[in-house]
Amino acid sequence: MANHTGQSGTVKLGSNAVGSVSGFSLDTTGDVIENSNLGSTARQYLAGRTSWSASVETHFDETDSSGQLALAVGSSVALKLYPEGSESGDYYWSGTALVTGESHSVTLDDTIKSSFTAQGTGVLTRTTV
Repeated sequence: MANHTGQSGTVKLGSNAVGSVSGFSLDTTGDVIENSNLGSTARQYLAGRTSWSASVETHFDETDSSGQLALAVGSSVALKLYPEGSESGDYYWSGTALVTGESHSVTLDDTIKSSFTAQGTGVLTRTTV
């Protein structure tokens, strides 16, 4: 089993890398539909619809026009999340997402932090580079 560190992670919008990414997260869920019959002694379920959402944390970069500035609330983006890097054979997740939130944090003695949230619309795929 291979282990990886987060320092290799990359986030892209289409083919454009988002600049100054300090982290990201991906959450997936799947609905279940109860399919039990009267008189059954155990509940039975079927797989329902799936959904996913993501968040991206960055060090603010006002010059990143095809990355951070493209993550404007309301925008539809082709999001690609690479947890182990983007070299041949590396896994990544991709899908279309709607940007649902943007926040910025400014504190003394630290870089300006930006955070973006997105709701997946449609299927999330996992493939390799």
